[in-house]
Amino acid sequence: MAVKIRLKRMGAKKTPFYRIVVADSRSPRDGRYIEVVGTYNPVTQPAQVQINEESVLKWLQDGAKPSDTVRNLFSNEGIMEKFHNAKHSK
Repeated sequence: MAVKIRLKRMGAKKTPFYRIVVADSRSPRDGRYIEVVGTYNPVTQPAQVQINEESVLKWLQDGAKPSDTVRNLFSNEGIMEKFHNAKHSK
């Protein structure tokens, strides 16, 4: 089973709100997911991001692949750097 970390769209029309979820890559965008690891609200200025860092690092170490947008959010929060350092320090 290929696992992805991606966005699940919530919110009303014209006011998007996203949950960052861990899901099977075969499930639809707003379909079934395994775990919610954060939220992203692009409407606020500046955009509001909340991420459960421990959970995300655990999933990345287990082989979950982030989508492009989620990878950018993680990079801005410094999570990808922590994952990279932990991966190459072994």
